Amino acid sequence: MIAALIFAAHLVFTLIIFTKKWQDEGLPGAFLNIALIGILFSVGWSITGILAKAVMEQKGFGLHFDRDTFSLVLITVGEYFFYKMYFKDVFSGDKKITEDGTEKQ
Repeated sequence: MIAALIFAAHLVFTLIIFTKKWQDEGLPGAFLNIALIGILFSVGWSITGILAKAVMEQKGFGLHFDRDTFSLVLITVGEYFFYKMYFKDVFSGDKKITEDGTEKQ
């Protein structure tokens, strides 16, 4: 159940980033950002899976918090801090000035 919530949160985040980047940079920029998110998630989950395997048994801390869920939580925490820095323009609400001098929100 926890894993499903984490996957759902990633899906919602991916859709938000896709929409914002599509509006700001166009369709190619949006797809590049989605590819970045997908690659970082898959590689990060593999690395945190190795770390989780070194620290705990397969059964984990209970029925809904096994080793795989623990590695998903680790990657989600890491992604939170990385994406907070990388996509700070998306979530900060700062207004940008475009080349023609108009404000872009």
